[in-house]
Amino acid sequence: MVPRPGVAVLTKDLLEAVTTLYVDLHAHPELSGEEERTAARFADWLTAEGFRVTAGVGGHGVVGVLENGAGPLVALRAELDALPVRERTGLPYASRVTAPVPVMHACGHDLHLAAAAGAASVLARDRGRWRGTLMLIGQPAEETLSGARAMLDDGLHERFGRPDAVLAQHSAPLPAGMVAHGAGPVTAGGVTLRAVIHGRGGHAAVPHLAVDPVVTAAATVLRLQGVVAAETAPAEQVVLTVGELRAGDRANVVPDRAELGLTVRGFSEDALDRVCAAVDRIVRAECAASACPAPPEITVVNRSPVNLPDPGLTAAVREAHEAAFGGPRVAAWPPAMATEDFPLFAADGVPTAYWMLGTAGPRAWAAAPGTTAAEKLAALPPNHSPLFAPHVRIALPTGVTALVTAALCGLGSPG
Repeated sequence: MVPRPGVAVLTKDLLEAVTTLYVDLHAHPELSGEEERTAARFADWLTAEGFRVTAGVGGHGVVGVLENGAGPLVALRAELDALPVRERTGLPYASRVTAPVPVMHACGHDLHLAAAAGAASVLARDRGRWRGTLMLIGQPAEETLSGARAMLDDGLHERFGRPDAVLAQHSAPLPAGMVAHGAGPVTAGGVTLRAVIHGRGGHAAVPHLAVDPVVTAAATVLRLQGVVAAETAPAEQVVLTVGELRAGDRANVVPDRAELGLTVRGFSEDALDRVCAAVDRIVRAECAASACPAPPEITVVNRSPVNLPDPGLTAAVREAHEAAFGGPRVAAWPPAMATEDFPLFAADGVPTAYWMLGTAGPRAWAAAPGTTAAEKLAALPPNHSPLFAPHVRIALPTGVTALVTAALCGLGSPG
């Protein structure tokens, strides 16, 4: 597969329409599993471009299919959901949604979805340049790592066809106008765990008559900080983060339970298994040491594999991006500890390509402290930050072009 000359262009009118869509999506974010409005906007857009659209796939998932003669089936995937974050960007179209917690597109899913809509329009309006079937996937619940599995379990491949390639991009605080490809894993595999520690509630004045789960939870959190060093080799990249600790409602009441939520991330399934086994062992041991009245409940909330795109398809897409943008705008991307469920679309050996899309505007990049790219990347508001704000005028058309050129790598040639 090689890039072909004469790639269809993003017209001024279409860019304005896609930008309007982006602004609307950004101002009206929806949490994972609640993406009804977002899904409807995407479905309406695809329908208007002639796609055969099916909604409600694996929740609020949207699948649009456009057939254009015999040839490969290429899928473009983008996400629908947002995060429980209160936006502090100061943008005129900033989210003011509270449902019931503040909600924000702090990870760029609105940018991904608008770029996918724009790419769908470009390819639908210039069908003379390709042959085959184009599939657009609007995936729900990526932030909870459950949407891709739900769509697959709902018969994505059986109902709409097994793709010959699945393509996706993700925003990152690189300079807007750039894309970046990895030479191996792009993002880590991850496991989300929840542990419920059972205590015996009582009055704060007589703690010796209770079993305080807060103390047990605190001891567990501190002990977990040593797991990575104890269970993984120095060369392995693994992180363990306790992101939730919930217990009690009043200062003078010893609660009867505490809950921990944590994530483990790494670049091998073996490392993930070892660390998860250590988590299980430590939680149970701390509960036993505290004489908890019942064993802890430890559950795997979700799990996603390492994001390892297909080397051949990645090389072809990178070549296409270099032809479209010029070599200096196509960078290398080191493995990142972020995780997502896109690798599940590679089930049954389906080739995937996945790249990073720059979002930092020229002024933001220049103003960021540091003299090296790594220093500036560390200083810019990252994904999931309440200050995350892509430079739409540059990042959005770049995202559309990146998807179009990548799709043309996999679709068939005319004639």
